[in-house]
Amino acid sequence: MFEVAAEQPFPESYRVDREPAPHPLLEPVLGFVGAWRGRGHGEYPTIDDDFAYAQEVRFSHDGRPFLRYEARAWLLDGDGAPLRPAARESGWWRLQADGRVEALVTQPTGITEILVGHAGEGAVDLVTHSVALTPTAKDVTATRRRYTPAGGDSDTFTFVHELAAVGQPLQHHLSATLRREAGQSTPPTSSWNSSVQ
Repeated sequence: MFEVAAEQPFPESYRVDREPAPHPLLEPVLGFVGAWRGRGHGEYPTIDDDFAYAQEVRFSHDGRPFLRYEARAWLLDGDGAPLRPAARESGWWRLQADGRVEALVTQPTGITEILVGHAGEGAVDLVTHSVALTPTAKDVTATRRRYTPAGGDSDTFTFVHELAAVGQPLQHHLSATLRREAGQSTPPTSSWNSSVQ
């Protein structure tokens, strides 16, 4: 007879002031724990026009020395209304004792990145260690991602993504400003609309 598993006994937290307590190694990145929403702009030489997009990023922990990372983006038209889904990725930030970060990021387009970097003064800077591609994935060779608190505001951060792909050298691709979802203790519901700031 099949026995149904009990409810998950070890919840993830989108807050640092609730159980489970964050692992001490997460100290340099605790400011990112939570759910964030914002808008940004993108460009790349192989894309005809610059574009606007909205994005949600979530960081959670379960008391161990890593953050779970999820990001979803969608393109916006000239009036700020949603056009269609865009980038989506998920992964992990693994923290080391000296503030080093090892990140694993997977995209449904067949790209998996391993990035390494450092967390310090609230910011995280990650660069490509290696990239794995499925046979039909776009040729991505390197990226750099920077997550920086905006103007000392713990409820806002900027995201900058540089990309080397399809024969192009490493260069600016995306930038966005995201704001923390106030009082977020559980993952937000999916209620996307053009009011994302």
